[in-house]
Amino acid sequence: MPPRDPEVTPKRLLLLAIPALAIGVLSALVLWALNSVAAVLDSVLWDGIPGALGVDPSGWWIVVVLTLTGLAVGLVLQFMPGHGGPDSATTELVEPPQPLGNLPSLIIVTVLALAGGVSLGPENPIIAVNSAIMVAMVARLMPSVPMQLVVLLAASGTIGALFGTPVAAALVFTGIVAALKSGGALWDRLFLPLAAAGAGSFTMRLLGQPAFAFDIPVYGAPQALDLLTGTVVAVGAVVVGLAMLAAFPIVYRAMHSLRYPVLVATAGGLLLGLLGLLGGPITMFKGLDQVGELLQDPDKYDAGQLAAMAGIKVVALLIAASSMFRGGRVFPATFIGVALGMLGHALIPSLPLGLAVGCAVVGVLLVVTRDGWISIFVAVAIAGDITILPMLCVIVLPAWLLVSGVPEFRIAAPKKDPASASAPSAPAGAD
Repeated sequence: MPPRDPEVTPKRLLLLAIPALAIGVLSALVLWALNSVAAVLDSVLWDGIPGALGVDPSGWWIVVVLTLTGLAVGLVLQFMPGHGGPDSATTELVEPPQPLGNLPSLIIVTVLALAGGVSLGPENPIIAVNSAIMVAMVARLMPSVPMQLVVLLAASGTIGALFGTPVAAALVFTGIVAALKSGGALWDRLFLPLAAAGAGSFTMRLLGQPAFAFDIPVYGAPQALDLLTGTVVAVGAVVVGLAMLAAFPIVYRAMHSLRYPVLVATAGGLLLGLLGLLGGPITMFKGLDQVGELLQDPDKYDAGQLAAMAGIKVVALLIAASSMFRGGRVFPATFIGVALGMLGHALIPSLPLGLAVGCAVVGVLLVVTRDGWISIFVAVAIAGDITILPMLCVIVLPAWLLVSGVPEFRIAAPKKDPASASAPSAPAGAD
């Protein structure tokens, strides 16, 4: 049993639980507000305007909206104070807090990307927004609370709110707090982040966020053959993820050769629009709602269609992440994993759909997040079936061997980035 940190006492944890709970609630409210604004703009762009003009929102309108979204994002990055903060392609999920002056531009470009159909999720920017706000508030109201702890609480509350459960935050922060040099028991160090995550997830449930689960047939009794076929699917998904990883810096350099944010983002928006026109709306946006659409009627798609959707989403994710759009890669990578899992089920009908999807999600997310626990959590959450957990805990092992020595899924921060020239440099990391 690890020695107890003398500074960590039940009384101290209880006292700090009060700001932890408050930070969790506030983090969820900020996320809810951002999602609400993005949803209103989404409705205007994809329903209101095309309805008034009498145009098909799934046709050439996709190219128009995404190109204009890229132009708008580029103008904000080029000219607004803060320039949207550091490029999301170069940052990890939890970063040191940004100056408050970065937040208006960061919020605007995040809302534009979410509403405009860009293939990125909200996790990186909303954690950055919440971290900056909470650090500023706590520094004024409770200056004795360490800044690093406030950042962890804001990130934990946000992750709990994003997934609707504190379990996701517990798994993410198990690795983070275990890597810290401070001593003491792991659960002493997880206590406050879990309090924030619980408050964040509970707040989102009260605000009506649906559960992070989908309707897939229950796996049932494990079969020995499923270990082999599931491993094949997981390894295949890892290979796709590694191909994405290899292509990421190439695409990034190609897009950034345009130099100016307004040109980079506009060109990225145009390419995303063409991809959306090719793959349809199901291959656009952050991907979570589109996962539900895929799984609503799995028999609707054949192997060729599933492979095409996965491939288009891979390219869309790389272009979006390389074109200065602010956003995370977990949600679109999850869509890719679901499409690959359905493809695996189509090619190996004896492998149950839920397990196939779980294995592929684990494979892709291992590359993108470099975290086995969060990969397994998302896979189980998507399947909505705890019975696949023992199989995934075994199947993840050979898949992890393939990714343990490869670089992280990020871009080393460029020395001179026009979009972040006036913002403080951020350490590189992985999403």
